[in-house]
Amino acid sequence: MSRSETGRPESNRAEMRRGARLSVVQALYEMEIGGRGVVEAMAEFEAFWIGKQVEDIELPKAEIAFFRDLLGGVVREQRLVDRSVDEALASGWPLKRIEAVVRAIFRAGAYELAFRKDVPARAVISEYVAVARAFYEGEEIGMVNAVLDKLAREFRSDEFDAPAA
Repeated sequence: MSRSETGRPESNRAEMRRGARLSVVQALYEMEIGGRGVVEAMAEFEAFWIGKQVEDIELPKAEIAFFRDLLGGVVREQRLVDRSVDEALASGWPLKRIEAVVRAIFRAGAYELAFRKDVPARAVISEYVAVARAFYEGEEIGMVNAVLDKLAREFRSDEFDAPAA
């Protein structure tokens, strides 16, 4: 098993990043529904949610630095993120018409595709499809895959021009 630059085994790091992505989606949803700011949401999730079970919801452990970067980045770059997602959606379906959890998934995925070039685009898509599966069983999963694939080809065309490894 290889180790990351943090010294953690890669599989553990992948699980921690998946936990961060799931937490970011939850936090974005909570911010939108509850009208919270990013600092408040970040503090609340780090103190009370990440790696804990609250009522019937259990959030896995997460890489905190990655969680902070994704959540803060989505908020900081929301204009670009929302405009990009709007353009990737089917005509007549603006982002504001999309259900709040799917909207949070799109925003987090779009931010990661646009600004976290250290994570391969195909991995980003796969990870957010997995996040979507945590919330949905139906057509939302396919929609997440299709929209993020379209965004990946826009933001990371170089990764799609070369043959897949």
